[in-house]
Order: sequence, then structure tokens, then C-alpha cells
Amino acid sequence: MREINNIIEKKSQFFVEKKLLCYNIFWSDIMKIVIATGGTGGHIYPATTLADKLMSDDKSNEILFIGNHDRMEATEIPKLGYRFIGIKAAKFNSNNEKLNAIIVLYKAYKECMHILEDYKPDIVLGFGGYVTVPVIMAAVKLKIKTIIHEQNSLPGLANRTLSHFVDKVVICYESAKKAFNKKKTLLLGNPRESAALNFVKDPSIFKQFGLDCSKKTLLIVMGSLGSTSVNERMMGILEGLKQKDFNIIYVTGRNNYQSVIDNISESANLKIVDYVNQFDIAGNCALVVSRGGATSASEYMALGIPAIIIPSPYVTNNHQYENAKAMFDCGAAYLLEEKDLNVNNTISIIDKLMNDDKKLKEMATAAKKMSHPNAAYDIIKLIKEVAGKN
Repeated sequence: MREINNIIEKKSQFFVEKKLLCYNIFWSDIMKIVIATGGTGGHIYPATTLADKLMSDDKSNEILFIGNHDRMEATEIPKLGYRFIGIKAAKFNSNNEKLNAIIVLYKAYKECMHILEDYKPDIVLGFGGYVTVPVIMAAVKLKIKTIIHEQNSLPGLANRTLSHFVDKVVICYESAKKAFNKKKTLLLGNPRESAALNFVKDPSIFKQFGLDCSKKTLLIVMGSLGSTSVNERMMGILEGLKQKDFNIIYVTGRNNYQSVIDNISESANLKIVDYVNQFDIAGNCALVVSRGGATSASEYMALGIPAIIIPSPYVTNNHQYENAKAMFDCGAAYLLEEKDLNVNNTISIIDKLMNDDKKLKEMATAAKKMSHPNAAYDIIKLIKEVAGKN
């Protein structure tokens, strides 16, 4: 009888151990991920797009965002339902501010050490902006796996510095390779490009603006906040475009809407708005006039939308010019510098392109060739490999 009991006990123990093993194998595939991003939509939207794809890939994944406590990510990311922790970070604006910036960054680094020790992520991702520096460096110190994503063709100081410490670097432009260690750098693209995979054109979207949906549409947009310097130069250009046989949607940015409306009136083919869902609207346009932000550029490439890029001359390292130059060199965009933005020149360029279907098609094809439609999925695959979850 004792032998029978021993056999039963051993079998029970075997099944318990097997159940625990299966349980551990199942749960080991769940990832806890920290994403550091902030400052601008160009950093934030690729990060949130990747987070959405990670959650659709496996709803049991856990994601924590860390960003600036006083920038747009502090309100936009929680709106999407993600947990967010805001910290105080700083960048080096001038020699006089460097000592203060170092003190602020060190305090943020110590705070991030506590956050990561408490959260225990499998991997930490950095999507740009100075706020990523203390987060990534804390992860490196704690020996947590790390990946940074560089959206621009000309990498910024933060990512160039962090690249020496992280496990992998993901880039969007071939030209960015020379700034990083080749052995750890992969050209996978921007997660925003993957949103184009399910995009279906629907010109009826222009009904909401009261426009003739049978006509070609031009979108002019200078980012979510707009550009005061461009708005001032655009008054005469928009007056001239009113005479053309195509639609124009002019996006002023939320900070500039009233000043534009006070100086120019709408017409049957010109609609002025403060904000649009840029992806959906641009995807149905024949041509876009835009700044050279990396995320906007990646969306145009993925959607195959011809663009006239007016790079901002006010950004660090003139990286928007480099983004535009990369597209121009491949035939995907026309590069128009802000200093050349005048009435006759700009109207002539727009009118010529809007009436040249062959050229628009060539630019669209070139843009598509530059895109990485599987970017989000390729990055997720890399995350799993680096985190040891594949």
C-alpha cells in the first residue's frame, strides 16, 4: 500500500511540475516594455504606433511610457490608454545652460533608476528627444536590454550619444548608417509606415470641407502647431491658388488659425483649418506641401504621396533639410527652401506639378520605393530577439 501511495505521490508531483513548466513557458512570452519618447509628434507618434502593434500582436504585453512631464506626450499618450510617467529632462541649448542641464539630467537618471527597478521591464526602447537619455542610461546601468529608434536621416546628439551603449539601433534612412556602429544598426524604417498597409483611398473624405471630390486636392500643412514664418509668406500664395482648378486644404496649426483667417478668406476651392488627421487626408491628396519632419516624410513615402518639402531652418542640425534632400535625391519630393518661398515661384511649382499626372505618378512610385511598409512588424521581431522572447 505504501508503494502505491509513493507512486501516486510521484505522479502527482510530476503533473504539478509539468503544469508549472507549461505555465512558466506561456508567461515567459509576455513582454514588459518601457518606451521613452517625447518633445514632438515626430518622436511620439512612431512610438505609439509601435505600442499599438505590440498590443495587437499580444494583448498580454505590458507597456509603460516615460516622457517629459510638461510636453505634448504628457497629455496625448494617456489619451490612448497607455500608462505614462512624466519626468523633468533638459537639453543643451547653450553653453551657459549646460551645467544646469547636466544637473537636471542626473536627477532624471536617478528617478528613472527607481522607475525601472520597480517596473522590471524586459526591454527599454528610446524614440528620440532628450528625455530618452536618462531612461536609456538607467536601463544600461541596470543591464536591461535597449533599442533606440532614429527617425531622421541626420541623427541628433541624443541618439548619437546613446548608440554607444545600447544593444541595437533602428534607422529609417540609408544615410543615417554612417553615424552609428554598423554591427548594431538595422535599416527597418518608421512604425508609422506600417499604418499604410491597410489604408484605402476614399476621396469622399473631402466632403467634410465642402470641396468638389471629383477634383484633385492639394494639402498644405506645416505640422500640428503650424509655422508662423510660413503662414506669413503664404497669404499671397493662397490668393493666387484660389484661381486654380484644384482644391486646396490649408492647415494653419492650432496656434496660428485666427491670424490666418483674419488675413485671408476661404473660397470654393480653398478651405482653411487649424488641424486635420494628416495621414487620412494626405493619403487622398494628389500633392502635399509640408515641413520635412521625419514622421510626416515616412507617411508620405508609405502612402506614395508626392510632396513639396519646405524644411524648417530652425531645427537642430538642419535635419529637416537632410530628410528632404534624401527624398529629393530619390525623386520622391521637390525641395523648396523657406528662403525661396515667394508668390510667383511657389505658385508656379505647385501649378506645374498639379497639372503633370506623369510627374506625380513618377514621384509617387519613387516615394513607395523608399518606404518600409513592414517596419512595425520588423521592429517587433527585433524587440523579441533582443529581449530573448522569440
